[in-house]
Amino acid sequence: MENKLSVRRCLTFVTGLLECLCFAGAVFGWASLVFVLKEDGYFSHECVNSTGVNGTQVLDCSLQDEKFSLIFTIASFMNNFLTLPNGFIFDRFGTTVTRLYGIFLYTIGTLLVAFSSSALASLLFPALSLLAVGGILFLMTNMQVGNLFGSHRSTIITLYNGAFDSSSALFLIIKLLHESGITLRAAFLFLSFCSIIHVLRTFFLLPRKFIPYPLPDRYTYGMSCGKSEAVSAEGAANGTICTAAEEAPLNKDAPIKQEKSFRECFLSRFFLWHLLWLSVMQLRHYLFIGTLNPMLQRLTGGESSLVSRYTNAFAITQLCGVLCAPWNGLIMDRHKGKPRAAGEH
Repeated sequence: MENKLSVRRCLTFVTGLLECLCFAGAVFGWASLVFVLKEDGYFSHECVNSTGVNGTQVLDCSLQDEKFSLIFTIASFMNNFLTLPNGFIFDRFGTTVTRLYGIFLYTIGTLLVAFSSSALASLLFPALSLLAVGGILFLMTNMQVGNLFGSHRSTIITLYNGAFDSSSALFLIIKLLHESGITLRAAFLFLSFCSIIHVLRTFFLLPRKFIPYPLPDRYTYGMSCGKSEAVSAEGAANGTICTAAEEAPLNKDAPIKQEKSFRECFLSRFFLWHLLWLSVMQLRHYLFIGTLNPMLQRLTGGESSLVSRYTNAFAITQLCGVLCAPWNGLIMDRHKGKPRAAGEH
């Protein structure tokens, strides 16, 4: 039994890592996708001939760049704005419902891109927003996997966050495949079919509700969790288990620690300053990604090969997220293991 649980937890961890690495944050590889979209003539009607400084005719595509920037701006806004209501859905309905909702959004987004064209370029507006929201739901429902690994919890969570950042390289792969003759439609249809894997993982490798923390003894989850003798019908459905240790009465002499309410946490200076810091960081990040392609076009004088090379270089640097992020979790896990001084929190 213990071996089966250990194998299932490892499979949950590995498949969750691959899901975050290959799908969740793909929208942030926008700079690579824009290059492909321009090659395929999306919004090319916005490019007009204009007179240059020396009286020569040049192609002005600033309106085309504005369209692409607007698509990414809306997608990144929806990614953050809907995180709060999506968190409520997750808290209210649990993992299965939230993931099925996210998979639905992500699949519709990939299909919209697949069936878009230069004549139907406006489909990109809802498509990228759906990819962004669906992707963040993948990350949100996977972060609880860290609860399965106790003392390594923070490391797993930060590893998943790093994988989310690195998944922007998916659009780099699509760009390289496009240069090799694979069409945008074929690539995104393949991503749509991958949703079958997400659905299977939802039912077989994740609980219906949540993974608790701290983790109870002999905790199990997935489709076969009802086979455990110690699991009640409701507990098996939710992926939880109550052991004798949990049912034991609490020590009356132990000091009762009052938890802070949601309102107190939300209005705390610590949270508000952290929210401000994160907002500024996100704004800088999104601004750079959204304006990278037009900036490269301007700096290289529109030389397509140079723009492609620098776009690839930027996408490769984004891969470093999965390598750098876990160090933060390792530090946190190591710090949690140290004894604390009296009164220290």
